[in-house]
Formats: sequence, structure tokens, C-alpha cells
Amino acid sequence: MIEKIIETINKGRNFLITSHIRLDGDALGSELALYLMLTNLGKKAWIYNQDNTPAHYRFLPAASEIVHDMGDMEQYDTAFVLDCSELERVGEQAEKIGKIKNLINVDHHISNNGFCEIRLIDAQASSTGELLVRLMKEMKVTLTEDICTNLYTAILTDTGGFRYSNTRHSALWAAGELVEKGADPQWISENVYENDPPEKLKLLARVLDTLAIDLKNKMGSLTVTQEALLATGASMDHTDGFVDIPRAVRGVEIAVLYTQLGKNHFKLSLRSKDKVNVERVAKKFGGGGHINAAACRIEGNIESVKLKLLEAIKEL
Repeated sequence: MIEKIIETINKGRNFLITSHIRLDGDALGSELALYLMLTNLGKKAWIYNQDNTPAHYRFLPAASEIVHDMGDMEQYDTAFVLDCSELERVGEQAEKIGKIKNLINVDHHISNNGFCEIRLIDAQASSTGELLVRLMKEMKVTLTEDICTNLYTAILTDTGGFRYSNTRHSALWAAGELVEKGADPQWISENVYENDPPEKLKLLARVLDTLAIDLKNKMGSLTVTQEALLATGASMDHTDGFVDIPRAVRGVEIAVLYTQLGKNHFKLSLRSKDKVNVERVAKKFGGGGHINAAACRIEGNIESVKLKLLEAIKEL
């Protein structure tokens, strides 16, 4: 399928690049790297995202080029949908994007059912960034320092700093290639992991009071309420990484971050250790992801949401 993608790139002139709502490092790093590659090839390209770029990813090369208005849809002959297991994940403009003549999906989620005819999907890959390294190597394009910085960020963040089970040989090989060609691991890590605003730490201080450990069911959780967000002046972006705190507790195999989106509406971020498959749990509620990292949304008050999740985990 890589050959078909390369053929479509060679024939295309105007490209739209997009990814999912609630942007993360893999989505942004992949989008920006692909944008730089296409423009270096003399193509016209635009990156459209529904959501704003989180502050700790604004250091990425070409991040200022991202737009939030697609303009005239007739101008695009090809669209890349990156890091999405389904088209709806791009947000409110999914239907319009789906009508673009050539649609290419590059993704590594196990829940992807192949919504594009032209696609590069590999659930064994650590990240969409790793798949783009594979594509660019096949195309024999020049991996510039800026492209490498973006792709290294994609791999780094989706492997949890090379700590998760998806840190396989291929991920480390790709990261090594990117470092060799100009990516600076220390500088990138400092920008991603050591660049938090005071609001995030104030929010974390409040959220730690909600820490719940259930060693009988090998679970740990934190809860972020709308009240806590308002009181600290923090945003949803500032919850990034919180789910890893209960995951680090000895005896906990499944960690959950409950984030309140509305009065009776919660987003659940799930993480697990070893071979515990939280993607199967998320799928029960219309979500998805990976074996050790998944997400879903559940309606109800926090008590009922926790009960529904516990029942699903017990079934697992």
C-alpha cells in the first residue's frame, strides 16, 4: 500500500493534512513532518486542525502554519488523515473532508477498521510518526532537521518517553535515524516534558486529592472536575500525563483519568501494564486506542461512570 500512497503523492498538487481532536504529540509531529516533506517536494499543503495547538507543542517546526479554517474545499485533490482510527475523529468537518477525491489514512490504532481505500495501517507500529519515517525512507526524501524534530517528538510522546510496551526495535531504530539526522533528544524532551505552566501544577495539586487506589481490582484513578479547572485557570490540555500517576503505583495494573466534560459527561483515559487490554474496555463504550492506552466517553454522574467502568474491567 505504500506504493499507492507514493503514487498518489507524486500525482497530487494540493494536499490537506489533518488529525484528531484533542491533539497530542504524535498527531502534531506527524502532521508537521508530512507538511514539510510535501512542501519540500514542491507541493502545496495545508494543515487543518479543529483544536488549537497545546502550548507545549508550539515549539515544533512549522507549528505556526496550522490553520483552523479549510477555506475552499475544491482546491484539495488529496487529504491525509493521520493518527485517526475513524474519519469522525477529525471533528466537525469530517463529512467535508471525506468528500475529497483522494483520502489517505496513516494510523497505528488497533481499532482502525480501514475507512480509507488508500491507507498505511500497522497496529504494531509505535506511532503514526514511525510509519511516516517508513514512508519517507521508501520515498528516499531528505530527512531535514525540522522533519526529524517533528517525527522524533511523535515517537517519543506515543511511547511515553520510550517506556511503553510499543517501544519495539522498529521504534528505537526510527528514533536513532532521526537523531542521526538532526533531532535533539534533550531539547525536545525539555520542551515537551519540562515546560509546564503554573496552572498545570495548581490543577495537579487539586487532582491528587481525588487519588483512589483499589488494589483488589488492581486499579488506580484520578478525577478532574470542571470546578477544579475553573478554580486553577487550567485547561483540558493541562491534564496531559496525569493518568500516568496512578499507573506508577505498585500493584496497579489499570489506571484511569476521569475528566469531566459536562455535568454528566466524562472522558476516560485508560492506561495499563503488561498485557492488560484496555482497548477492549474502551471499545465497550464506543472508544478505542491501543492495548495499553485507550480512551472513551461515558454519560452519567461520576459514581455511575466509575461503576460502569468497573463492571467492564471485571468482565475483562
